[in-house]
Amino acid sequence: MAAGRGISKLLKKAFRQQPSGSSLPSSCRINHEESSGFTGLKALAILGVGASGLLSFATIASADEAEHGLEAPSYPWPHAGILSSYDHASIRRGHQVYQQVCASCHSMSLISYRDLVGVAYTEEETKAMAAEIEVVDGPNDEGEMFTRPGKLSDRFPQPYANEQAARFSNGGAYPPDLSLITKARHNGQNYVFALLTGYRDPPAGVSIREGLHYNPYFPGGAIAMPKMLMDGAVEYEDGTPATEAQMGKDVVSFLSWAAEPEMEERKLMGVKWIFLLSLALLQAAYYRRMKWSVFKSRKLVLDVVN
Repeated sequence: MAAGRGISKLLKKAFRQQPSGSSLPSSCRINHEESSGFTGLKALAILGVGASGLLSFATIASADEAEHGLEAPSYPWPHAGILSSYDHASIRRGHQVYQQVCASCHSMSLISYRDLVGVAYTEEETKAMAAEIEVVDGPNDEGEMFTRPGKLSDRFPQPYANEQAARFSNGGAYPPDLSLITKARHNGQNYVFALLTGYRDPPAGVSIREGLHYNPYFPGGAIAMPKMLMDGAVEYEDGTPATEAQMGKDVVSFLSWAAEPEMEERKLMGVKWIFLLSLALLQAAYYRRMKWSVFKSRKLVLDVVN
């Protein structure tokens, strides 16, 4: 609306700039009128191009918001720095949130129990945790399948037998696997945290059909997953207050580690290579100075007499 009012004002100003005197010769008035008309058309064309650019920019921004949802804020993750590492206490709490809140619907098919050893739990704790599940294995010597307690090499259990069962239990929606969710979504960690803590009442004029919930960070604004993180939903083992924001931060830290478990090793390797290359650079600089100093400091005397 503001752009339209500005364009109309400029058009009125352009058309008001017409010669008002009648004392000029008719040929001069005609040429002057033609020049003024050409100037007005030129201004109109420029304004049209500008308006088209503004409309296209607004269309692109609207399409991006419809595709990705509301842009998530940027949060200061403690492991985001060049030399920063994961908060392993937060990873352990995040795994607890995943087990008690998320695992009933979402799978993590790429993570094994042995991956948790040394990261969030000891080997004994992880073995006891794996033994709590039952795994279908086999066939045995008689050709039949059997169940056994879980081992460190087993993957996290699947909440549903197949995709059809998952959709039937969730009203047609398919809960995504969370193994790589922070890498598979736009803006990764910030998006997941904003989605988990961003449930709102729909604004005036927005209707959400039954079975869906309003979340501005989800593409389209309507999501099948209800709000899962509420204050006190989990009782942390270390006594940390289980607020909504704390649980969101911890579970995102756990999911970030699951998607990129080699991050700390990669950063450490990068620091080692930078140190070695710095030593090599110093050695090369010293060798260059020692090798070429003789040539750079020598004097050439030209004997023009002989």
